[in-house]
Amino acid sequence: MTIPEPLFDYEACLLACARGERQALVALYAQESARLLGVARRIARDDALAEDIVHDAFIKIWTRATSYDPQRGSARGWVFSVTRHLALNFMRDNRLEVQVSEDSELALQPLANLDGSLALDALEWRAGSERIYGCLEQLDPARRTCIVHAYVDGYTHAEIAKKLATPLGTVKAWIKRSLSALRECMG
Repeated sequence: MTIPEPLFDYEACLLACARGERQALVALYAQESARLLGVARRIARDDALAEDIVHDAFIKIWTRATSYDPQRGSARGWVFSVTRHLALNFMRDNRLEVQVSEDSELALQPLANLDGSLALDALEWRAGSERIYGCLEQLDPARRTCIVHAYVDGYTHAEIAKKLATPLGTVKAWIKRSLSALRECMG
């Protein structure tokens, strides 16, 4: 019998980052960097650029961890949102600027020494993601498509509306309601 691996506490990790605990940032990097890189790659469609976006996302996570509000959503969702928004902003603006203080650079130095041995393998990732897939399956197919286009493919609401030949207001409402349903399902 295998003992299940304890769940990663994203909220506690962000709170520790807000207190300036560098090990929390290292732990978060080890936990999510590979998946965040996948999100950035899908949006930027360029490996080097995606790596830069993830680097800048971790700087932003470190420097803005105090702005995370658990009442507005999950800590993990906030981390993914930071990365996604940076990638989308870059694609819109064709430039990426993140102010880096000396403290931020010092906090990120341990990340430069990490190797792939800290990343989760595909089986562990799949086991952790089964829950979200189950919740996504409960959504109406059109609404599920909107969520996937927005949060996996990186499309804007307007791009989704055009792709699905659906009014923009309808797409926005579907995404908002679907996110609520997913939050409730994930409990």
